[in-house]
Amino acid sequence: MHGPALSGWLLMVLCLVAGGYCLLRARHCAERERTSARAEAVMGFGMAAMALPAAVLTPPRWGWAVYAVVFGAASARALVAARSDAHHAHHLVGSLAMVYMAVAMAPWAASGGHGGHAAHGAGGSAGGVPLLTGLLLAYYALYVLRAAGRLIPVAAAPAGTAAAGGPALAWGARPELALACRLTMGLAMFAMLLTL
Repeated sequence: MHGPALSGWLLMVLCLVAGGYCLLRARHCAERERTSARAEAVMGFGMAAMALPAAVLTPPRWGWAVYAVVFGAASARALVAARSDAHHAHHLVGSLAMVYMAVAMAPWAASGGHGGHAAHGAGGSAGGVPLLTGLLLAYYALYVLRAAGRLIPVAAAPAGTAAAGGPALAWGARPELALACRLTMGLAMFAMLLTL
């Protein structure tokens, strides 16, 4: 395995791990965070399925329509949830980006007879509107930079404070892991958009 197939495998594994962690987080976080964690799990698993190299499994022609319907429904849910929580606006952008990629990569939208799924694994010529793809790339580049900046550690808390002697958090409740998960999925979305 070399070249684009290897990057497809790596992208798939990263998205699977991120989606799995988001499911774990949904079990351990507060009710307000659960919907966000579930939405991120759906996004992670959907991105993993979309990144699967075409040499392993070529999806049926109708598979891209299923992606579009699933993420269209996720977009509607994120639109409703965005009214009460601004973070869901990011989920709305992500879900709409997945619908956009599913439609652009579908075999009926691809030029030259190259199937959409092969675009991730073999640099095929799927399609897409260059301006929209560019706007999504810019959004995810800024999102990744912002998330990476929030992961940079600040000065350590002085000895004797609550942070130094507090109880250990469960793996599913660690905020730095949730942020790393979001960063990973933002990078994966950026990489997937580059293939359009």
